[in-house]
Amino acid sequence: MGFVMTLILGISIVGTGFKAVEHPQKNQTFFIKNNSDTDSLYTQYLSEIYHSIHLDSVGLSFNVFEKALTGYYNIKSQGLLNTKSILTIADFDQESTKKRLYIIDLNKKELILNTWVAHGQNSGGDKPDYFSNAVNSNTSSLGFYLTGEVYFGKHGRSLKLDGMDFGFNNNARERAIVVHGADYVCQNSINQLGRLGRSQGCPAVATKLANTVINAIADKTILFINSTAQPYTSQYLNETLAAGIALNQNQFFASNFN
Repeated sequence: MGFVMTLILGISIVGTGFKAVEHPQKNQTFFIKNNSDTDSLYTQYLSEIYHSIHLDSVGLSFNVFEKALTGYYNIKSQGLLNTKSILTIADFDQESTKKRLYIIDLNKKELILNTWVAHGQNSGGDKPDYFSNAVNSNTSSLGFYLTGEVYFGKHGRSLKLDGMDFGFNNNARERAIVVHGADYVCQNSINQLGRLGRSQGCPAVATKLANTVINAIADKTILFINSTAQPYTSQYLNETLAAGIALNQNQFFASNFN
């Protein structure tokens, strides 16, 4: 069934309903009968990573992980990412009292850190339900971010963010939405308020963990802020593109075609 073809990622339909995806390490081409086969293998791949890292046991849902990793591959296809293969997820479908920030090393299939993260003061109480891209809104913004430069500001060592989703978070720079440490992200705040303290829209973390977080995710890695409380769409949620990249780069898939 295999034929030698030009080495192209995501080649278009071949013949009647066939498309090719090449695995570069073997220098051979594998053929998928239709998109449903691709989707099935991509779902298997996501599931394999999700369960090997035991993300279910730390409260991250599969659906949120699927969106985040799909965006990671889409943005990676544009050549924008560092080689660190770090994916960070802030799941604002969870209450602030939950450790809802997940820093994942995809190459090592490890959860580097699972900790608290604050949301914006005008996004809601314990669980945010309102998000905005507007300047001075003091809200969190949904979507994919690319981490930028480290700098020292009023919160100490901090990390700039570039919003990748137009209309949802592209004003991050203008709004000074950054990762920084904050004293209100701690167990004492939860004990006193019944929730974490809130930011002016920044995904703030505990002061004592700020350097650890910044060091792990700095320099062009992906941060995904998730919530289903408001409608959200993104060009980076193209699963066909993500599956093509994953098929091309991972041994997991090669074994499924032999």
